[in-house]
Amino acid sequence: MYSAIPPSLAPTLAPSGVARGPSPAVSPAIVGRNLYDQPPSFQGQSEDFEIERITSPRGQPRPPIRRAVSDYANETLLQTSIANVIAAKARPFAISGRIPVDPATLTLFFRAKVIGFLWAPILPRLISARQSGITHSLDFPIDVDYDTPPALDVLIAACRPHLQVREDAESESLVYPTNLPLTTSLELSNHPILEAVRNTLFPTLPGGHYLQAVRDKLEVIPTGASMDIQAPAGDSRVATVIVTLPVRFRGGSFVVHPPEGGDELFQGRGGKSGHVEWIAYLSDCTAEVELVQKGCRIAIAYAVHLKSFGPAGVAPDPLITPNDYFLDNLAPIFNILRGRTIAFYLTGDYGVNPADVLAESLVPYLKGGDSLLYHAIKLYKLSPELRWTAGGYIWPVDRSVECGPEAVEGSSYGSPGRRPQSAVYGASPYGDGEDHIINLRHRVEQSGAVPLAEADIVLLADKDTSGSMSGAISKERVPLVTGGVLDKLVVNILLVVYVA
Repeated sequence: MYSAIPPSLAPTLAPSGVARGPSPAVSPAIVGRNLYDQPPSFQGQSEDFEIERITSPRGQPRPPIRRAVSDYANETLLQTSIANVIAAKARPFAISGRIPVDPATLTLFFRAKVIGFLWAPILPRLISARQSGITHSLDFPIDVDYDTPPALDVLIAACRPHLQVREDAESESLVYPTNLPLTTSLELSNHPILEAVRNTLFPTLPGGHYLQAVRDKLEVIPTGASMDIQAPAGDSRVATVIVTLPVRFRGGSFVVHPPEGGDELFQGRGGKSGHVEWIAYLSDCTAEVELVQKGCRIAIAYAVHLKSFGPAGVAPDPLITPNDYFLDNLAPIFNILRGRTIAFYLTGDYGVNPADVLAESLVPYLKGGDSLLYHAIKLYKLSPELRWTAGGYIWPVDRSVECGPEAVEGSSYGSPGRRPQSAVYGASPYGDGEDHIINLRHRVEQSGAVPLAEADIVLLADKDTSGSMSGAISKERVPLVTGGVLDKLVVNILLVVYVA
């Protein structure tokens, strides 16, 4: 009664000995193989689903990081390199870049006085340039090995040696006299070089401060010469910018020495590319130029100064001056309220969160009439300050609007069970009681705010016939949770000053 069962229909026994249903046909090529061992291009089908694996399986180990044996075999070298990169990133002291300008469009204009001495090799070229005070123009690019323009010989003859020269130098490095006029068709203001210097070397420079570049000197380093480390300029500069003119040279690497060590070397291309190269470094660093092996290295140095053309800063130097009409109307206010603390509302909107910033931080960004009023008060040698205010309360100058948490249920401040409605702070946002207003006032007082009456501040504002304040005032908004609903607390800005 027994019949032979084909092997394909024989039941498959589980390890526990329980018989299972017939298994689907499985290719012998994958029998006994883990599915996670399939290559990424494996496609499997299960009923109506089609699965395509794109990423590597989790069970497959990742390939090891490829390292060059000569560079990264030593773990100490790797850690040292990482530490050096992090240290250099923490305090960058020098940067370099290129100005995308065609060198053929550059021209250097200079004036040379009567030449009292002539170099014998260039005597024929300088005979026509012996006039007093003649202006010369030097066109770029220049390759002195191919052709030396006569104007370059005149420029070199007008230069004087550096004050500090290497003893082992074959020739002297030169500098153009600062008392002679010199200009170039390349204007730094047409290129965002100072903006790049500010973002890299002065990332924490506050608002209202600007970098201003003033041409310092022109340096000429011929073949066989090098520039030794020069003494600090001793002026008020915060950085120095070196623009290398497109004259072909070889060698002459620019080396910057920071006070804490770790020199930075910049190898100039010598006018080979279609760009003009520049280097900037901080004023507490010194610099030198290595030996010029071939050609001539010509560079213009600019002194970068820090200026404040607004009301902010230690020594502010504003560009605007209020007119006499404005000052004449401000003088009686100061005379009558002498010895009192007065305050004006600001009228501009600055789009900040009073919970995150201090009102005093808005000084460099004052605009319109707010800036005019601030500058006028500064002309009277007074010390104005900006402070947050809301609902008859004022915050200290060193405090932001940080209202505390809402009172919990059972507290004497408010009833959390009531659903609030959004409204401007100071009015009654709840039609069924004032307990939430009391709660909000308590939170404001806990954040450090005090009533204007207790602060003894005279608020100056223009009022209409109904007694209401006229004119627009600044409004900044702080997110505030009241009764489980997110509202916005409207905050104003006061310009507060004590009239001495």
